[in-house]
Amino acid sequence: MARPKSERDKKLTDDARLVRAWKKFHRDECETVLAGPRAVLSELFWMFRNLQHIRPSQLIGFVGSIDWASIDYATRLTVLHEVNNAITAYRVKRGLEPIDDPLPRQPDSPFRIIKAILFPHVADVAPAEAQLGSNTETPSKTGHVA
Repeated sequence: MARPKSERDKKLTDDARLVRAWKKFHRDECETVLAGPRAVLSELFWMFRNLQHIRPSQLIGFVGSIDWASIDYATRLTVLHEVNNAITAYRVKRGLEPIDDPLPRQPDSPFRIIKAILFPHVADVAPAEAQLGSNTETPSKTGHVA
């Protein structure tokens, strides 16, 4: 007779089921993108799988050459997810931190440049008051912010 599972075991089982469902969903999304009429996206996914042989400037140039305005939002999200996975795996395999976004006023990372190409109308900038070293408000002579 099987003993009842503890709450912790139930949560682990449920979490594992959710991860499997997420992976299946994303695999289906990738298959849909690759089965579509755009051969250029299959070449892009090939580049993601072979990132160790591609220079960042080559990847950025190729992504920039695609007419993203003609590609639906869901497909662009799938591409962004794939490039994120590819870059993260590449960095981890080389003993680097998985994510290494630049500090303010430093050049953007290849991932952030590609994200800006895919989604040009999305502002990915923190409010000025949240940015390091920003001085959008100037104190008056009395010491109060004007």
